[in-house]
Amino acid sequence: MFRRVPTVLLILVATLFRAGEGQVSDTTRTVDAGGRVSTVPESQVFLGAFQNILDYHQTTFNDSTLWEQALEGLIEGLNDPYATVFTPEEYGAFEEDNTGDYAGIGVQITQLNGRVTITAVFRQTPANEAGLVVGDQIVEVKGVDARDWTVDMARDSIRGPVGTVVDIKIEREGMSEPLRFPIRRDEVHVSAVNASMVYDSLGYILVDQVARGSASEVDSAFAVLADAKGIILDLRRNPGGYLAESLSMADLFLDRGKKLASTVSRRPGQPNRTVEEAWNARLPARVQDKTLVVLVDRFTASAAEIVAGSLQDHDRAVVLGERTFGKGVVQTVLPLPGDRRLRITTGDWMTPLGRSLHIPRDLQGRPTQEASDSFPTVSTPGGRVLRADGGVFPDLVIPDDTLTTAEQNLLIESARAEIPLTLRITEFAFERAKRSKDGTGPEELDPGSIDIFLAELEKEGLSPEIARHPEAKEYLGWRVRMAFAQRAEHFDHALEFQAERDRVLARALEFLGGSDSQADLIAAVDTEADLARRAEVSGMPFGAH
Repeated sequence: MFRRVPTVLLILVATLFRAGEGQVSDTTRTVDAGGRVSTVPESQVFLGAFQNILDYHQTTFNDSTLWEQALEGLIEGLNDPYATVFTPEEYGAFEEDNTGDYAGIGVQITQLNGRVTITAVFRQTPANEAGLVVGDQIVEVKGVDARDWTVDMARDSIRGPVGTVVDIKIEREGMSEPLRFPIRRDEVHVSAVNASMVYDSLGYILVDQVARGSASEVDSAFAVLADAKGIILDLRRNPGGYLAESLSMADLFLDRGKKLASTVSRRPGQPNRTVEEAWNARLPARVQDKTLVVLVDRFTASAAEIVAGSLQDHDRAVVLGERTFGKGVVQTVLPLPGDRRLRITTGDWMTPLGRSLHIPRDLQGRPTQEASDSFPTVSTPGGRVLRADGGVFPDLVIPDDTLTTAEQNLLIESARAEIPLTLRITEFAFERAKRSKDGTGPEELDPGSIDIFLAELEKEGLSPEIARHPEAKEYLGWRVRMAFAQRAEHFDHALEFQAERDRVLARALEFLGGSDSQADLIAAVDTEADLARRAEVSGMPFGAH
């Protein structure tokens, strides 16, 4: 019973840790046959059990296996879905994911047509300075043939300590021989923010995650969007990130002194004692004159929810989309021996109006609170009523678009035929976009290109009946056009294409285009939300635009 998450073991490990800190350990009270009572520190009980298992259990364990199981059991016993213990390697990957920083040369690579191909070269990086360009195929790294490598193999080989040199050979279209590039590795930062104008008068900022430096990147994006009358801040599928960055990002849109967020956390080392900490905007708002819409969905979490909730509470933005994930907890990473790290939940996040962002979940990530027709609310300075029972509720709920039956059949049949459809779309669009960028191809995708693409899919085994269905063909054409625009760096066109099937983005563009002030924008969204609520009560359908 000790081999898998034993409850007694959890208690013993916890008390052992306390005893190790010089505190008095809990004790176990025993009564022998003669009625004599004795107490033994539970840490000693644990160590005795540990040694007896090592010495007598029919299965032979080593020390590290039992300690790892005890540690896993301790973490599971917390009922904290976000608690974990990182190995040094896992923590390094966690830091890279959350900062966008790594040691390498600064390229994005993708498997295209069976070869590891450079699909982006980041500015001000060793790769950019060395002369690598989009479309180069990596054929050799450090003297080892890389023609059959996976992306992971290439990435692991190219990355390395700062200051070291990696030798890379590439094949480039138009060159008869491979080109060799000795490149000195350096710190590379991958931006989590993309910004573009759309329809000439509106601005769009996509924040993939609240990574280190992302608030500064949003601030820099304002220069690109100087002529925009309104801005969309897209936080959909944003898993969150760093607290400080979320506060700095909200600060960009709010006046000095406005409350950004607060936390209620346990006071360290003091059971049942909490401390509240609040943060206020320190700088004048950077874009006071621009209307603002924030887009969220069910995957928007953590630090991204702090940004959305703060702007919504102050009537600085309207929020469109779906209720957010509800990961409104403070997570603290603490050092452990052996260069490991412990991450545990230490408190809750609150919006400026005191709304809890947290939705309780079990260890599998499923919400544990029951749905209810009644829920707490708060009122904004402008009189809007906001739900306050976890996550951020949009001012106007707009569900994601769904695929038609023909479009679903296309995806299902592609999978059955073992055709990697997304990869084929990327490859097809990439080649044509590359020719467009170097001047050897048209700036726009030829309408007949879709028929060429369909013919290629049919050669791979996709049924013509499935591929040529009008809805499926239109769907494929949309994806190819959008991929082409992105690869050709026509980001404004890519957004226009995206809005054709992205209802949330389309409605945001409509609202911004028709509003001259934030008050107008709020009124327009509130009017539509009220109509939707009335339709829901009456049972009559309310048409989504």
